[in-house]
Amino acid sequence: MDIRLIRKKDPKIADLIEKETKRHQETLNLVASENYPSAAVREALSSIFVVKYSEGRPYKRYYGGTENIDELETLVEERVRKVFRLNKNWAVNVQTYSGSQANYAVLRGILNIGDKIMSLALPHGGHLSQGARVSLSGQDFKVVNYLLNKKGVLDYKEIEKLARKEKPNLIIAGYSAYPRKVDFKKFGQIARKVGATFMADIAHISGLVIGRVHPSPFPWADVVTTTTHKTLRGPRGAIIICRKDLKDKIFPKVFPGLQGGPHNQTICGLGVALKEAQTKQFKKYAQQIVKNAKTLAAELKKYGFDLISGGTDNHLILIDLTNKGISGGEAQDLLEESGIILNKNSIPYDQRKPFDPSGIRIGTPAITSRGMKEKEMKKISLWINEVISNKKSSVRIKKEVKKLCQKFPIP
Repeated sequence: MDIRLIRKKDPKIADLIEKETKRHQETLNLVASENYPSAAVREALSSIFVVKYSEGRPYKRYYGGTENIDELETLVEERVRKVFRLNKNWAVNVQTYSGSQANYAVLRGILNIGDKIMSLALPHGGHLSQGARVSLSGQDFKVVNYLLNKKGVLDYKEIEKLARKEKPNLIIAGYSAYPRKVDFKKFGQIARKVGATFMADIAHISGLVIGRVHPSPFPWADVVTTTTHKTLRGPRGAIIICRKDLKDKIFPKVFPGLQGGPHNQTICGLGVALKEAQTKQFKKYAQQIVKNAKTLAAELKKYGFDLISGGTDNHLILIDLTNKGISGGEAQDLLEESGIILNKNSIPYDQRKPFDPSGIRIGTPAITSRGMKEKEMKKISLWINEVISNKKSSVRIKKEVKKLCQKFPIP
């Protein structure tokens, strides 16, 4: 990225940009929720669309001068339908600033305060925005949590049993740390049996759904939300897709309910990412994400790591470090000092506190975007094992990581 103008006008900010660029260039990003958008997406993010206010829906704006915004937003909505293979019976909103806001807009749109949500418990791989106590979603609504079983997987019979007992108004299937495929059809059937609306949050797996390496939530879900920057590899933003009969309930909760004018530069970048997602190269990238995750999981198991659910079907791996005698927080810090970036994470039935849990979460989207494949996964697993087994960071590994990263530049 050329920052000569920034360097001239604001050297301190330029220094921070260069430091962050250098950090990415020299380290392995294994954070499951992060990825590298293309240079074209980043260019779109800095476009003239950053200037314009456009409160309202396309062709129903509160400001003048929005003819190009209307065309842009309508085009991006159509691209959403295209990549998910949807017809006009589905309404699309690309204005939300983040996945959490998208989820809350849905909740306030289709529920009354005090209605009941059924979602996966946060320590079992759920998300804050799906009913956690510290979130407004957990304060404004009654929340009933389903859990993973002792094998670390969803038990659909138990989920149905709980749904029949609790009769929630909304059932949510969407996870931030679940390494297996989700059977959206079964969730849809459960929701129909108890008269609940079914929402799928595919923030983590939307790129895998588009690449056809994970089952689609359509047509089983009534509402689907997703962020746009994880496996989809776009800018930081979110999308809401719903059945048309829910549009007038949900979309007004985005604007004017929760936010003002949309970030048009983000919608512009999303449009570019969705165009990229229509290519054969994107499908190969999605396939490689899963291949890399499976290889990394298999190698880590050889080193005696305890993987939640025993492995992975998607882009992430969740590891219980109890048998290694180290906490997730300690492991995160030591690995970062060695040039490997990931995050500490709670595991199902965790005995430790959330701020220093028993697990770590590993993801392959960002390193796959750099072009790494199975061979590199074996090296990475070797390094992870060495750091955690020795319980200390390694200057040598940090140098080896830097050398590997030089062969695979960030986009």
